[in-house]
Formats: sequence, C-alpha cells, structure tokens
Amino acid sequence: MSSDAPRRGAPASSSDAARASRRPRVPGVRAPKPLLSREAERQLSARQLEVLDQLEAELVRETLADLTMAEIASRVGCSLRTLYGIAPSKDELLLTVVDRRLHRIGRAAIEALDESLPPLDALRAYLQAAHEAVAPETVTLSADLAKVAGAARLLSGHESYLIAVTQSLLDRAVAEGQIAPVDTAAVAHVLGGLGRDFARPEVAEIAEASPKETADALSELILQGLLAKRRAPESRPHDGGSRAR
Repeated sequence: MSSDAPRRGAPASSSDAARASRRPRVPGVRAPKPLLSREAERQLSARQLEVLDQLEAELVRETLADLTMAEIASRVGCSLRTLYGIAPSKDELLLTVVDRRLHRIGRAAIEALDESLPPLDALRAYLQAAHEAVAPETVTLSADLAKVAGAARLLSGHESYLIAVTQSLLDRAVAEGQIAPVDTAAVAHVLGGLGRDFARPEVAEIAEASPKETADALSELILQGLLAKRRAPESRPHDGGSRAR
C-alpha cells in the first residue's frame, strides 16, 4: 500500500498540510531507522529502485531465501551488479526489501491518524492501516523471513514502534476519559502483537479468516471491551444493615 505523502522533492499541497495538521502527535516515539537511508536510496538508479519494487512483489508471493544472488537476479531480470549495488549480501538485500515495505506501511498508518477523532477511534484507524503488513499474501513472506539472519531483530524493531504508538494513543484515551484506567503498556503489547501472531504460517493455516481480517477483528473486540468497561456502572456494596443477625 503506497503512502499518501507527497513525492520526494514535490511541494506539499494544501490538502497535505491539512492532513498533517490533523495528525495526532506521538511524543517520544521514533520510527525505526531505515536500513536504506534516504540518502542511499536517492543514489540508487531508476532500475535499482524498480528492482526493489519487483523483489517486494516476489517476496510476498514466492520464497527467495533459498535462492542465490544469481538466481534472484535471474528471477527479476537484472544483473548481479545491480543487486550488489543495493546490498552487499543476499540477507541484507532481503532485509532491505522487507524494511522498505514496513516503513511504507508504517507511514501510511501514521497518516491514517486524525487529531479530530477521539483517541480510541484514531487507534482503530491506525491499527487497521498497520495490519496491511499482514495482508493474506504475507504468510509466505513470514515463512521466508524465518530463514534470514537478522529478520527477527528487524521485525521486532517495527513491532516495538507500533506498540509505542498504540500505548501513546491508549494513554490519551485514559487521560481524556474515553476509557477507564487500564494497564496501557500491557494492552498495547497485546494489540501490537496480533498481526505477527496471526501471520505465522501454522496459525494462518487454521484460522478461518486472513491474518489481517483476524487481527482487525480481535483489535475491535479489545477496543470495544475497553469502551464497555468505561460505560459499565461502578458496583456498589449492598447495604447489609437490614439483614437478620
């Protein structure tokens, strides 16, 4: 899913500025540093950028971790030199492709936030956009990444960011009285891990819906539970004064 952010070098439009002004601030939360910096990406050729897009499309459909760099080059129709100009090894190449994809989805999820919405509604929009990372075709990707050195650390960094954004919005929901006081760190860890859990091949195989649909549905159950807890009247102790002794 592509981001709605303006293209690099293009002037921001009034609609871009309006969206940015409605975006809730998430103080103290920083996105993971991209493996391919903006400067490094600017130095890539048009063909190398095209190859990165091709590799992403291949990686979510087919296994690439077992291929050599020469076989990957043949798969996407480029030279080995083109691949090594992007990354010095196969593992780093695949991690760069995955990291680039997750950053794009993460930017789109942040852009889904709207300051005009109550915090829990903003969180719902954020999680639904973030769950694009576990769209149905990514089950193959999850299995492939298990074979790539450094993949677990990369995914953990992105998940930690998702959890931090989620906790920040839950904290706002508590502060504004939208939900009752709750252990927001614990709830954020549960919500932030749903996509990962349901994208695991052994879980996706038995689940009735896609990983994204399941993560969306369970997120909604949790959010509705938080709202229900806030609406529930406080229980009062019964007056036992009239009871017979």
